[in-house]
Amino acid sequence: MGLFTKDIVTFEDLFLHQLQDVYYAENQITKALPTMIEKATDAGLKAGFQMHLSETEGQIRRLEQVFDRLGEQPKGATCPAIQGIIKEANEVAGDIADKAVLDAALIASAQAVEHYEIARYGTLIAWANQLGRTEIAAILQETLDEEYATDDKLTAMATGKLNARAEDAVPAQ
Repeated sequence: MGLFTKDIVTFEDLFLHQLQDVYYAENQITKALPTMIEKATDAGLKAGFQMHLSETEGQIRRLEQVFDRLGEQPKGATCPAIQGIIKEANEVAGDIADKAVLDAALIASAQAVEHYEIARYGTLIAWANQLGRTEIAAILQETLDEEYATDDKLTAMATGKLNARAEDAVPAQ
């Protein structure tokens, strides 16, 4: 079997599959964020991850609205990409002893997730518009806007202080 299931024949099938992919991804992210919250040592980063967990739960509810508008049951399609990003984040975080370096790594991992989501939502919005489903595109746009905002906040935290703290970390002797 190839990249997609053989059930994908039409552009609408492809749209639904991509929607199921991002639904799966968002649900996996809600499972991964509590670990990131626990591992983060910077109070601002912890709070940012906690806020994004709540936001992600809202994004899942929005996706469920989209499924409803399509007359479909919410269902995820296993997404190897998000599984790989989360696996890599866990492996990297498990290898870092210095808390400042760990916070920088957590931000980098979170941004990898955000960039994946930005790509997926951007595609879904373009496809929804192509299919004449502007109401669905508007719902998805709300989530895309949140993903961009989260990425911007992570960048500000990283470049504002956390990367500098990581750079100043003293190697263990």
